[in-house]
Amino acid sequence: MSVQIHRLANGMRVVTEAMPGLGSASVGVWVNVGCRHETVEQNGIAHFLEHMAFKGTKRRNSLEIAEAIEDVGGYLNAYTSREMTAYYARVLREDVALAIDVISDILTGSVFDPREIEVERGVILSEIGQALDTPDDIIFDWLQEVSYPDQPMGRPILGPAERVRAFRQADLATFVETHYGPEQLILSAAGAVDHEEIVRLAETHFGHIPRRSAPQAVPASFLGGERREIKSLEQAHFSLALDGPSYRHEDIYTAQIYAGLMGGGMSSRLFQEVREKRGLCYTIFAQPGAYADGGSLMFYAGTAEAEIAELVSVVVDELRRVPETLNQAEVERARAQMKAGLLMGLESPSSRAERTARMLAIWDRVPTLEETIERIDAVTSGDVSAFAERLCVQADPALALYGPVAAAPGREALKERLAA
Repeated sequence: MSVQIHRLANGMRVVTEAMPGLGSASVGVWVNVGCRHETVEQNGIAHFLEHMAFKGTKRRNSLEIAEAIEDVGGYLNAYTSREMTAYYARVLREDVALAIDVISDILTGSVFDPREIEVERGVILSEIGQALDTPDDIIFDWLQEVSYPDQPMGRPILGPAERVRAFRQADLATFVETHYGPEQLILSAAGAVDHEEIVRLAETHFGHIPRRSAPQAVPASFLGGERREIKSLEQAHFSLALDGPSYRHEDIYTAQIYAGLMGGGMSSRLFQEVREKRGLCYTIFAQPGAYADGGSLMFYAGTAEAEIAELVSVVVDELRRVPETLNQAEVERARAQMKAGLLMGLESPSSRAERTARMLAIWDRVPTLEETIERIDAVTSGDVSAFAERLCVQADPALALYGPVAAAPGREALKERLAA
């Protein structure tokens, strides 16, 4: 398998990875824009725009967009994250040109019909309501907010309902004009694809877009904070974040291995200590969250009201114990899980297309799998131990609690306990 990269004259990048033996392909456009690129008044518009891309163009109405892909047995979807918006399709080899035509149509030809805007506004407001009714969903928005207070990076992807209610056709068109320039677009394809054909199709469908500069994102700065929402629920929800490395930082693989051994599976420290030995919860995990210029290590658990104080204390104590008690077997296990997850995930063209797009966005190149594996293998137990020590000593944590959480210790108490 080989990755090939081409840059169009207008600055748009094209990346392909052929996977011999496959009869299908995944193709999409990843746009370097997400909620962190919005102003306060625009919060939620990147996600709104993603929805509106499927609601009609100059050439197709919403049903025709869906039918164009589904008539050939394909799949079309999109998502918005804090840093990117993606529009992608999975089709058979012979329908790759059709998929690129449809994706280019919804990206460059959407009309933002006011009637469709009102319909989709209702859909998104329902989505926001659903998130607010899902404690183990909304708590991560709150954790992000207190990790990056008063910053674009701390705002919710869906946006607040009052902003969503205010967006109009001109707002969407202006956002596209500002942020959907060719230098922000990456066309990525993997599977049964031919690089030269994909480049030719990219020239046909995107080569006419004129260059234009997009505003730079406001730098992210992890500051920490606390949000505690007391409510009568069956579960007390606890989430904690500590400042972590960016995608580009040399510690990124150390952080990922650390998160894996702390809460990445049934053999992880938190799962064994908190759930298996003490029976304090059903769900507990740790995960890294990395961005272009920052990141965090996040921990989550849900428990009963009577157990919340003990659970929080045990989690923090486990974090503090790592530097003195870490053993090589834990690191090897987390490393193996990380490599296996990477390699298993890349057995599908969809995962390959997403990986190459993301790597190109981060480094303007696509590291080989061999290079990535080497960097994972280079992390030592000493590296993880030192990382864990720095994480605790320098901790200025972010804490979000929801439910019957009055008895949970606060941020300052956790900060002192971590640094003890």
